[in-house]
Amino acid sequence: MKRSLMLICSMFLFPQLNAADSSATRGKIEEALGGSIREAAEIARDANRKPGEVLEFFGLEDDMKVLEISPATGYWSKFVGPTLCNNGGELVFSVSVSDDFKNDVMSLDGLDCTSAINDDRTLFDLPEFSFDDGQFDMVLTFWNLHNPDAQGRKNLNEAVFRSLKSGGIYGAVDHTRRHLQPTSREELQNGRRLDPVLVIKEMIDVGFEFVDFSPMHYHPEDALDKEVGTPGVRGNTDRWTLKFRKP
Repeated sequence: MKRSLMLICSMFLFPQLNAADSSATRGKIEEALGGSIREAAEIARDANRKPGEVLEFFGLEDDMKVLEISPATGYWSKFVGPTLCNNGGELVFSVSVSDDFKNDVMSLDGLDCTSAINDDRTLFDLPEFSFDDGQFDMVLTFWNLHNPDAQGRKNLNEAVFRSLKSGGIYGAVDHTRRHLQPTSREELQNGRRLDPVLVIKEMIDVGFEFVDFSPMHYHPEDALDKEVGTPGVRGNTDRWTLKFRKP
């Protein structure tokens, strides 16, 4: 009877504790978004990219060990890093991590808990490989999964799966392709997009559980018929935001 009562109590208590943790972390993310290491052009993108909402949706907590795939120019790194580094967490970068990024971003104040692994890999050439297995609480990738071919995505997603602890989260955002439309990158008119249903299937195939999606990046004005860099479309693409868990 006591055990049953404790179980019932935990069902109500743990979600509240997690919500409190998420709320506290969200405040730290917002503080980091106002950090001096961010440039004006990056801050201008916040209204469209909704970084605080994205990281809260994925469930980022400030003491996690997080892997960011292909950080590009460091838009996300510059506030995820301080959120983690100032609170006992750790941020690791991988795949296509340029020397410029290491010199110009990883050396910034507030990013003193960062490192890079498998940085010699590129999104366009992803054979079977591994990160540090079972080490991460969360893996994040933003506008990257459209770059590899299907086999490259499989190799990447399998490596991510192995790298996560049980219960770890894989969060991904990318540009939307119309459901069942061919995904060949040779179709330059509509390149750099991915069908979210295909992405969910590919994640489930490598062992992930699909947790949830968010419509926060829904852009009804995007007809999904132009390449994402097209003037008038760039910066205003419809994007899917998907959350997966390793069992």
